[in-house]
Amino acid sequence: QVQLVESGGGLVQAGGSLRLSCAASGNIFKINNMGWYRQAPGKQRELVASITSGGSTNYADSVKGRFTISRDNAKNTVYLQMNSLKPEDTAVYYCTADLLDKSWYYNTYWGQGTQVTVSS
Repeated sequence: QVQLVESGGGLVQAGGSLRLSCAASGNIFKINNMGWYRQAPGKQRELVASITSGGSTNYADSVKGRFTISRDNAKNTVYLQMNSLKPEDTAVYYCTADLLDKSWYYNTYWGQGTQVTVSS
């Protein structure tokens, strides 16, 4: 069994910063891509950023230059540093991990989500 546990969400004023963390644990053999998605009320879930096991990154245009994704492979943890936050960044943020477990089952796992609210 695999679990992804997120932390670091909260309420912040526009222009402020938050750092999200997501730790994967359980029956893990190898993690490939990790990423962050978000879903605002009434909107579809969208990719915010992703990172490969080798450290290559990809960002949504709306967060380029403000958000930074990173990971610690030894800790099976992915981070999202969010700076210069805007009210439109308000959403539930979900982490994901594409991984192979020790039973040789490959799947994408999701965290439970963490709320980020940016006040104007």
